[in-house]
Amino acid sequence: MEHWSIAKPAVHAEGGVVVSQHYQAAEAGVRVLAQGGNAVDAAIAAGFALGTVEPWMSGLGGCGFMTVYLADTGRSYAIEFGVRSSAALDPKDYPLGSGFDSDLFAWPGVLDNRNVLGPYSVAVPGYVAGVALAAKRFATLSWDELLSPAIELARQGLTVDWYSSLKIASSAQDIAGFESTRSVYLPDGQVPMGHWAGAPPVIELKGLAQTLQQLADEGPDGFYRGDLARRLLCDAEMVGIGLTADDLAAYEAECHELPGFTYRDAMVYTPTGLCGGPSMCDALDELARQVRMPGDRPDGDFYCAVADGLNSAYAHRLTRMGDSPDGRTPGCTTHLNVTDRDGNVVALTQTLLSVFGSRLLLPDTGILMNNGVMWFDPTPGRPNSLAPAKRPLSNMCPAIVKLPSGVAFAAGASGGRRIVSSVMQLISFMTDFGMDPEQAMRQPRIDVEGSDNVLADTALDDSVIAALRQRFENVTTAQHGVYPSLFGCPSIASVEPGSGRSTGAAFVTSPLAAAVGEHAES
Repeated sequence: MEHWSIAKPAVHAEGGVVVSQHYQAAEAGVRVLAQGGNAVDAAIAAGFALGTVEPWMSGLGGCGFMTVYLADTGRSYAIEFGVRSSAALDPKDYPLGSGFDSDLFAWPGVLDNRNVLGPYSVAVPGYVAGVALAAKRFATLSWDELLSPAIELARQGLTVDWYSSLKIASSAQDIAGFESTRSVYLPDGQVPMGHWAGAPPVIELKGLAQTLQQLADEGPDGFYRGDLARRLLCDAEMVGIGLTADDLAAYEAECHELPGFTYRDAMVYTPTGLCGGPSMCDALDELARQVRMPGDRPDGDFYCAVADGLNSAYAHRLTRMGDSPDGRTPGCTTHLNVTDRDGNVVALTQTLLSVFGSRLLLPDTGILMNNGVMWFDPTPGRPNSLAPAKRPLSNMCPAIVKLPSGVAFAAGASGGRRIVSSVMQLISFMTDFGMDPEQAMRQPRIDVEGSDNVLADTALDDSVIAALRQRFENVTTAQHGVYPSLFGCPSIASVEPGSGRSTGAAFVTSPLAAAVGEHAES
């Protein structure tokens, strides 16, 4: 077996920085900063671009959470735009079968895997409403300017490099079962693959390009109540999705100011609704209780305390968190972070949930639809159980941290239930041990998802793994590689007070993830 040493140095910039899981989206965000846009403008533009260059991860048919820090007021806000189940959803359509689901959460199996794949798995998308609310509250550029980079990328088509081929191949068996998706992403029934020494193939995204242009022209309300909404619903009906006009018209994103959570001498801001934010704060609170005086570097005792904190947080999360049936409870994925020259910071996590979401592409509009129904527990009678017009419990927790020095940084990740573990440890690395973004991204992590199983990166010191094995019964080790990615896919962007100098660090083992800076230093 070959063992490669992979490095991805942080990017330092005199102005803002955009860190994304795809370099083209980061470049789009930085162009918006260069045009005079702020961090929210850049985040929205980069987010739309992400839905075009890695459409299997996020997009118009998905949802997300955004955290915003405004330097001039010192206030932070959460914008929550997770999916909702259709008001027409009937839990009886999801009878329990045998075994477990085929995807991320190992829920009890449902008949035909219909909560995971196909039309029954689709929930009401919130993405457009969420970024539109962010634009209305905090952006400075026009709606069509924010969509312009994504429209240009969609018109160019999707260049399928080797990593994109790998992503498509990983879902090929599932998407092959749906004609609308297969016709675009499996041309000639095969995974698109460039010839050895030849140019990579390009997938035409004609339907998506037209839809993005209509969204720019019609405005965001058109997605839920206008001509675009009518096109979307006709498209959905063609492939058996049961969303209704009332489902779209009733959807609303939410924005609220965050009180912040005190961790050590830092303030942590993350959404407080049905997401991973509350669980991450619970885990940090338990870590602070167990490790009152962190040492010079993370050691075995530290990682054991991290695992304890995560296990405790998940014990509460998986048994008690969920939406009320009337929706009044307060409140494979991709992530990006943005800073700007004025010290504003944005953390944005957006998703279709699974890779390729429901695996259903709307044939006319070119929108890949989420499989948000999979977020619900299919077992009846629990807080997060399936019900109509209900919000599910998701794992996203885009976070912004204000350090005592005045430095503010954004951290977030993709990776399902691995997200909370990843973001919690990044925050601790920078807060407890004074690491900079590059050091924090390179520091090996563990993954704990509430089952008392601990997965440890083989790059951890032997003494750390020994301490974990002495403390926990089920400890396994794995490399932090490109595929499969077993420890979450995080990123960090920080900005210094006053100067506006920024640093961005991207996920090291993702071939396409990048930090791009405004007036970046070489």
